Amino acid sequence: MKYTLRQLQVFLATAHFQNISKAANSLAMSQSAASSALSEMESQFDIQLFDRVGKRLQLNSLGHALRGQAEALLRQAEDLELALQQHSAVGHLKVGATLTIGNYLAIHIMSRFLQELPGAQVELDVANTAAIAAKVKNFELDVGLIEGEISDPELDIIPWMEDELVVFCAPDHPLATKKKLSEKDILNAQWILREQGSGTRQAFDWAMHGILPELTILLELQHTEAIKRAVEARLGIGCLSRVALKEAFSRGSLIPLLIPNRNLKRQFYFILHKQKYRDSSIDQWLTLCQSLYH
Repeated sequence: MKYTLRQLQVFLATAHFQNISKAANSLAMSQSAASSALSEMESQFDIQLFDRVGKRLQLNSLGHALRGQAEALLRQAEDLELALQQHSAVGHLKVGATLTIGNYLAIHIMSRFLQELPGAQVELDVANTAAIAAKVKNFELDVGLIEGEISDPELDIIPWMEDELVVFCAPDHPLATKKKLSEKDILNAQWILREQGSGTRQAFDWAMHGILPELTILLELQHTEAIKRAVEARLGIGCLSRVALKEAFSRGSLIPLLIPNRNLKRQFYFILHKQKYRDSSIDQWLTLCQSLYH
């Protein structure tokens, strides 16, 4: 075999950081050792994996094509090492979740996962749909749990569970006594919404197709709790996942508003890189998610 696992580690770290010095630091190597490992692998096969742009090393088309295979091979080697050491076959899982899922569902899933698989490790990264998709695509995350619609030829997008957005207001808001909001009510209201790039905002915008440019959007916030607090303060009305509003509705600090003829249903998805090696921990995570929430 003409390449080593260490060379693959240097290749992948350099692809991630786009800088040989940062790649070396992440692997606890000297810069010269990392540079030599990368050069040797390229010279052994008479190839070039990166375009040198100043101090930055940018993956070229060949490097991009091989990256997924290298990731898969290295992950399998790590699993084999764990098995040889007679430790748990479940390794270190990096999960990304959008804000609604991360704040209201993922912690429960993580708790069950760790109970059922002693010795497992899980890292959770919470961000909006666009950010999670980018990290899965860049092999920074093993699996993403998202609430937005995306399309990318490099990603597997797997339907998970149905969700519903709910429009809501404070109990003493002028619209609170309305059984159903009219089109005029929707247009006259001041809205407090999630930011662009979030799955919740994407679903809301689709639901308001035809009148979206006419809406008065007072605030765009990145966190669901901030939106709920602003709505409780009567700054406007909001629209979030029913999952995020369950407790507030139960205690009466917020109340739902009905909007006829607007489709506020949506889908949650799993996303994985198509070239990602799916070990047992990824499969068990997906199975647990589907058993707990479907």
